[in-house]
Amino acid sequence: MAVIGIDASRATSTAPTGTEAYSLHLLRALVPLLSPEHVTRLYFRDPPEATPGHSLLVDALSRAEPRVIPFPRLWTHIRLSWEMVRHQPDVLFVPAHVLPLVRPRRSLVTVHDLGYRIFPAAHPASQRRYLDLSTRWNVKVASHILADSAATRDAIVAHYGAPEERITVVHPGYDSDLHPVQDSQALTAVRAHYRIPGDYVLFLGRIQPRKNLVRLIEAFAATLAHHPTLNLVLGGPAGWLSDEIPARIRALGLSERVLVPGYIDPADKAALISGALVFAYPSLYEGFGFPALEAQACGTPLLTSTTSSLPEVAGQGALLVDPQDTAALAQGLRRLLEDSELRRRLVACGYENLARFSWQRAATQVRDIIDALAGP
Repeated sequence: MAVIGIDASRATSTAPTGTEAYSLHLLRALVPLLSPEHVTRLYFRDPPEATPGHSLLVDALSRAEPRVIPFPRLWTHIRLSWEMVRHQPDVLFVPAHVLPLVRPRRSLVTVHDLGYRIFPAAHPASQRRYLDLSTRWNVKVASHILADSAATRDAIVAHYGAPEERITVVHPGYDSDLHPVQDSQALTAVRAHYRIPGDYVLFLGRIQPRKNLVRLIEAFAATLAHHPTLNLVLGGPAGWLSDEIPARIRALGLSERVLVPGYIDPADKAALISGALVFAYPSLYEGFGFPALEAQACGTPLLTSTTSSLPEVAGQGALLVDPQDTAALAQGLRRLLEDSELRRRLVACGYENLARFSWQRAATQVRDIIDALAGP
């Protein structure tokens, strides 16, 4: 009987973004699949019952040993390491952070992206150093590495010299509860809640330079000549180096037309995406890009980038443009706003594309790797 330890600390975030949502949804699907011959331990920094994601983790918690080990700072390297000293599992899986300094001989870790290496100017210097050190450590010491996409796998090989045979591409799933909202009252209510005065283009994600929002704002400004009543909604929490974005909005005189409502309640996401004329996700670099699939799930035409994992993720269900070409972004917005046949085709292809992604499939792949590491 092997003991499987899983760092579940990121699954209890009160405002989950990409990697936290990955941890929550993957663990929800994975734990019930793990062999009953194994003992599964979930390590939490905060009590899971006190977090919004608790209802999603109930089944996983019933099949595992939850261990809440609070600690104010450096939880992974001090508190989780100490737990490894005292009660070391046979295999440790870290889905959304860094392996602790003390760990079992067999370990599995997910590396989500290398955006800090590809676009270093989009990250503060301290953040770049931390991400580089933590990723270098993960790649060096992990028995096996998961990558969210082939693009991320190739970047790990190129930048850290990891042997490709130690890396498995496991595409994450998406929130299958998302669906097109067609109820006019629900669509009107979400527009009123976020004070959106009319038709809009939507971006969802962390507000930071890597998301390429300054060029999106400039492309939107060019589009207003042809669609003068259009609005742009930039939804998501503020990230590092985000001051340039409101400054550019003010400089272009767009404070009334570009809305930055902050973090979007997950309960509002389906209606907000469904009500948009276009979902614009022109990121410079993504290890995966969950918002692209969320747009497809809600039946909203998707404009995204030709770079990194985004063509891999979006498939045929998106209009792809060079994210560093503002004119191409503006032209892409106009095409999606004005070409009804293109819109219809991309939405249909988006629905077909979603069949490639599910948390159950991802969890099955991860389970097989954990079983191989655990041995007979």
